[in-house]
Amino acid sequence: MATTITNPDIEAYAAQHTTAVPPLLVELQSATEAEFGGLATMLSGVSVGMLLQTLIFATGARRVLEIGMFAGMSAQYMAAALPPDGKLITCDVDPKAIALAKRFFARSGVEDKIEVREGPALKTIASLVGGDPFDLVFIDADKGNYTNYYEAVVPLMASRGIIAVDNVLWSGNVLDPKTADDHAIVAFNDHIRNDPRVSCVMLPVRDGVTLIRRA
Repeated sequence: MATTITNPDIEAYAAQHTTAVPPLLVELQSATEAEFGGLATMLSGVSVGMLLQTLIFATGARRVLEIGMFAGMSAQYMAAALPPDGKLITCDVDPKAIALAKRFFARSGVEDKIEVREGPALKTIASLVGGDPFDLVFIDADKGNYTNYYEAVVPLMASRGIIAVDNVLWSGNVLDPKTADDHAIVAFNDHIRNDPRVSCVMLPVRDGVTLIRRA
């Protein structure tokens, strides 16, 4: 899920004053809506996409891991900011979403920087243990596993690496949790806030993004 918790007029104003979505990604959004209907709200919005892209540009990140690719909107934003020898490893479990993402990757000019892994993210993460560290990890997958994903990727982070986590405000439901996903996000947010290994900042961008670094 990806939604807006700020005033819609403010959200629209912010979007109007952010670099416009590239035409290919506008087309990707339309294709995702056609194939997935209401689930297309899971696509990263322009504010989150540009935030991730700016983080990569500003930090000089070369290796990025994405947990939860869906149709590849955020992957394209991030890959576009990587240097020519940069690498984005992205994973998802939905073959239909992966197929759609790959069709657009092939037209993006950044396909060579993107490596798609199909299957459960925790297995993908386990396969990366012992490899080169990651400069940025973006978590945007099933909410019940957020804490598990976080704990799995912390050891894979570069010394100055950043973990970015989407949907941490969960449509505002963190203030009055009722469902299992509501409680999972609340537990995750508390876990990060109380982890002495890291420092974090929660940003009210779209549905909430937390940035995490080593303390």
